[in-house]
Amino acid sequence: MRNLIAAWAAILVLIASQAEADVLARLTQGEALKIGFREDAAPFSYRNELGHPVGFSVELCGVIVGDLKQELDRPDLLVEFIGVGAENRFTALQDGTIDLLCGATTATLSRRELVDFSIPTFIDGASVLYRKGGPADFESLAGHKVGVRGGTTTEAALQETLAKLSIAAEVVSVSDHTDGLAMLEGNELAAYFADQSILLFLLLQSGAQDELWLSGRFFTREPYALALPRGDHDFRLAVDRSLSRLYRSGAMGGLFTKSFGMAKPSQLVEALYLINALPE
Repeated sequence: MRNLIAAWAAILVLIASQAEADVLARLTQGEALKIGFREDAAPFSYRNELGHPVGFSVELCGVIVGDLKQELDRPDLLVEFIGVGAENRFTALQDGTIDLLCGATTATLSRRELVDFSIPTFIDGASVLYRKGGPADFESLAGHKVGVRGGTTTEAALQETLAKLSIAAEVVSVSDHTDGLAMLEGNELAAYFADQSILLFLLLQSGAQDELWLSGRFFTREPYALALPRGDHDFRLAVDRSLSRLYRSGAMGGLFTKSFGMAKPSQLVEALYLINALPE
């Protein structure tokens, strides 16, 4: 009897979680779409000088919102933007605080135990920003402090690589990329690790460009995607349809230029445009 009760309890919990994850049904009933965005992951997701969410991933989510308004026949669809950090972004999806995560999020198999992902939206890779006159390669970082954003795949990869190569560098986890840049500029760090696109944006925004240089070396490959509640297949399909239309139409290139300026998509990103132009 106890086993039967436990089984029914598990079924009820599963049904409840699936009901909570039915985003499209809630939107049809008039609820707002809750979009989570990283506040410190420029140029993908951040707050501008007016405090508004902007960036490449936020632009993608804006296109998805427009498509949902048409598909659900809800031109009055409400949207609520909620700032999240690297540490709580997946928890926010799991507990229903947000419905869609728009940031610089690497899709991994271990993360798919927690959330679902859309088709890929970008390909990046971890790199490093150095101080001129200091260590100029990975192996020279022994005995120095190096910074990285806590709660990211870059942090895990950095720790693993240092241990594998027996490099005794002190890893300093920061809560914000801007803080990491400030520590590098202030000579508190010998190097700062992050995805290369983020580092390039930080460098261009820095007032110390003559003192810093960006490595062209990639230490990882990071396939970005939008994260969604796990198991909400209809919502994921709606998101993937919007992204595939962007790829097929060529409009993804325009969004890239809007967010990255004069930078050109890498060959990997251009290949992504072709691979993800899925037919209806």
